[in-house]
Amino acid sequence: MPRFSFCLLAVLFTPLVVLAADATRPGAYDWPQWQGQDRTAVSKEKGLLAQWPEKGPTLLWSVATLGGGYSTPSIAADRIFGMGARNSDEGVWALSETDGKELWWTRIAAKLEKVGYPEGPRCTPTVDGDLLYALGMGGDLVCLKVATGELVWRKNLVNDFGGRVGGWKYAESPLIDGDRLLVTPGGDKATIVCLNKKTGDTIWMSKVPGGKGASNEAAYASLVAANVQGHKEYIQFLAGNVVGIAAEDGKFLWRYKDRFPGIVCSTPIYFDSQVYAAASYGKGGGAVRLTREGDEVKATEIYFDQKYQNHHGGLVLIDGYLYGEGNGNLVCIEFKTGKEMWRERKAGKGSIAAADGKLYYRNEGGPVYLVDANPEKYVERGRFNQPERSRNAAWPHPVIANGRLYIRDQEKLFVYDVKAKK
Repeated sequence: MPRFSFCLLAVLFTPLVVLAADATRPGAYDWPQWQGQDRTAVSKEKGLLAQWPEKGPTLLWSVATLGGGYSTPSIAADRIFGMGARNSDEGVWALSETDGKELWWTRIAAKLEKVGYPEGPRCTPTVDGDLLYALGMGGDLVCLKVATGELVWRKNLVNDFGGRVGGWKYAESPLIDGDRLLVTPGGDKATIVCLNKKTGDTIWMSKVPGGKGASNEAAYASLVAANVQGHKEYIQFLAGNVVGIAAEDGKFLWRYKDRFPGIVCSTPIYFDSQVYAAASYGKGGGAVRLTREGDEVKATEIYFDQKYQNHHGGLVLIDGYLYGEGNGNLVCIEFKTGKEMWRERKAGKGSIAAADGKLYYRNEGGPVYLVDANPEKYVERGRFNQPERSRNAAWPHPVIANGRLYIRDQEKLFVYDVKAKK
């Protein structure tokens, strides 16, 4: 398998608000899970720098003790959470948001060996109140106390649900929806499971039909929740196809197949009865329109284009336009039609987040860019190079929370001040 066939993060890698941002409360601009407050990778924060200084924003502090891995941080409760591999262990860590001091570390499993690249977990922990949820590469799903890291309950996606995942192991970030936790074991028995978030007890198990060209194996993407014409669904990018599942009971509803490889990382995007998904390895990106006929849902392709291949870095939807990597370039696409608005080669292949009308784009080789979310043209507002770069691809996504930009690179975390000065 080629070197860059490792997909990581679901990492890797929406639009139903799971943890709503309320600007009147403390932590209003936290980033408590994969892709932020509502899994769109778009922060609601305002008052950020519109232009970076020549050498980039001010570095507030950094740490170099996280352990290896590609886990993107989450921010909540005045803490920073993530996962890493330390010596022979895989675990979850918590740092002070103020200065990066480690508050606790909880081992959850033995580190998996020989699974490509520096071994280490890919999941972004999901914080919900006083509890935290994380998934190890071997399928160890844990619920921990935010304050102490103490274990509340544990499941294993393989042993408990007969899970089946690709060769790069589990990379999903658990989804919390009300009193439920959703995660993707993959396979015939329980492709997607819904658990009681407090106890880990099973509420339902969804069986997605498998077969040639319609694999139900777990990939490396993360679930999103969506309200589709008055009905709640969970949408997931499985190995080679996107599927929709009824939130009430896990009933399989629809599938978007034949366009994607078995290695997929990016989180699907839902808006206004339309689902967009993209993958790399010679494939591309496209959208389907969802229509309901009674209890049945039909997915009809609207467009698909090979030039919109997206490896691991995801996309963001802002005012009707998609921004993100497409074939090694930063591109802007009209969401409704698939029309390409612009393409910028120098930004290269990378991962994306957005806040205050700006795109935060991290090239996997290291440079970080600030770009206007402008569908008319590419307008760059600054760039910088992270110091002390490791030799590994920079795959953890950028995080913007509480006026700060967080950049993870294996055992290192760099925290920058991006708040505009009055």
